[in-house]
Amino acid sequence: MASKTVKTIIKLQIPAGQANPAPPIGPALGQHGLSIQEFCARFNDATKDKAGDIIPVEITVYDDRTFDFKLKTPPASDLLRKAAGIQKGSGDLLKTKVGKVSKAQIKAIAAKKLPDLNAYSAEQAEKIIEGTARSMGIEVK
Repeated sequence: MASKTVKTIIKLQIPAGQANPAPPIGPALGQHGLSIQEFCARFNDATKDKAGDIIPVEITVYDDRTFDFKLKTPPASDLLRKAAGIQKGSGDLLKTKVGKVSKAQIKAIAAKKLPDLNAYSAEQAEKIIEGTARSMGIEVK
């Protein structure tokens, strides 16, 4: 059996359990001839337990109009916003600090994100997450 030829890879960020045919999902999948309803049903089913998170998804489209998708962990900025209890990062991070997170929260977020980070150890992952926090105007205590 010959392996399928990959036509393209589509990357989207969709709120968990809330995929629907409206833009950006519909047009992104429709232009490659995929079943939008089938993707939405499979994605929502796979993410129903992660409600409230934004889930990045990588959709591999094949020449025969079939597809596979791989779910990633939520963006670090999304996890940090929840941990600090804020709506969004600081517009002026040098003057305005918008929240605080503890080392323990950083460690938990780094552990959750580790599979998707370019880090070889938990310590490196924590440094990446701390950098993201600083760039959002969140203090690490």
